[in-house]
Amino acid sequence: MLPKEQTYNKVNGVWNLSADQGNLGTFFITNIRLVWHANLAENFNVSIPYLQLKSVKIRESKFGAALVLETTPRCGGYILGFRLDPAERMQEVFKEISSLHQVYSMNPMFGIDFSVEEKPPSLHELKVPRKMDDVEIVDEEDAGDAFAAYYADESKTGDREPVFHEGLGLCIEQLRDDYSVDQLWSVL
Repeated sequence: MLPKEQTYNKVNGVWNLSADQGNLGTFFITNIRLVWHANLAENFNVSIPYLQLKSVKIRESKFGAALVLETTPRCGGYILGFRLDPAERMQEVFKEISSLHQVYSMNPMFGIDFSVEEKPPSLHELKVPRKMDDVEIVDEEDAGDAFAAYYADESKTGDREPVFHEGLGLCIEQLRDDYSVDQLWSVL
């Protein structure tokens, strides 16, 4: 049982009509749910919270008048039949379950204490307005990309002759007249 659950009635002699012959068992009617278990095998049971109960009716079956419980479609849409004798006793149980289902529907009770946490702020509330960066772009004289320009030389038809560069101490391809080794190294 749940901490806030209260048993209102225990009804013996309730037949579950799910099998062709039926199974004799016991109803436990609480403020939160309806529980039935077979007397000979307690692991054969059903617990139906009023939250999942769509309707409670009495209608005819091949076993005679039966208490019919239907669950909501999102909970499987099961139709469960139960038989109680005499008919007056079935009417009393029907009225009790119907009444508890109606009360529960008006004021659901989940059997535990809980508190609703603060609703997290919406995305709109969390959105920070866009702010322009306080950056100044400075154009430096001769700020071209020497490295890219060196390789993107359209006038180059082949490799230039290698020449010795004293500053590097090795041979390099002859540079264009408008670029120096210092400009190429400043890219790095």
